[in-house]
Amino acid sequence: MAVPGSTGRQTGGLRSLLRRPRDEDIIAALYREYHRPLLAFVLRLTGGDRPWAEDVVQETMIRAWRSADRLDDRTSSLMPWLATVSRRIVIDHRRHREVRPPEVGDGPLENLPMADELDGLLRKVVVTEALESLSPAHRQALTETVLRDRTVNQAAEHLGIPVGTVKSRVYYALRALRVALEERGVTS
Repeated sequence: MAVPGSTGRQTGGLRSLLRRPRDEDIIAALYREYHRPLLAFVLRLTGGDRPWAEDVVQETMIRAWRSADRLDDRTSSLMPWLATVSRRIVIDHRRHREVRPPEVGDGPLENLPMADELDGLLRKVVVTEALESLSPAHRQALTETVLRDRTVNQAAEHLGIPVGTVKSRVYYALRALRVALEERGVTS
């Protein structure tokens, strides 16, 4: 079977190198002999994606080097074997990409609005300080009506004071709280 781009020959030097497996000279000889035709073949497999094609050729050469002791040194060309290995690497890569979701950079995440927890924490600290600046009676009236979500009647009953007193304390407490917050730089 002739593979497009194959040289159809194998140098005598490569044959002798294949008889001595695991020698670093094997990879150099493989590159000299087959790099160009194999790269041209793999470029067609990868749709012209040169970086991917070069990665495939490199992986193919590494596999050939690792398999040097199993390669037939009597063959006229290793191109058919190299082409088969390259094709399988490309197929495996495509299958792997189809299984995994596509990767995206950080770009979309940078534009995603996120709640800043620090701002919320600072607001809580400022509001707590402002509440502490109120008189105990005003703070108690706000705590019962706003924080514990009780009606004025329920707050009055719980505190044991008249409903009108709770209403006036809440009114003056809110005014004092607004001033205390403005003093701390909080507006509306």
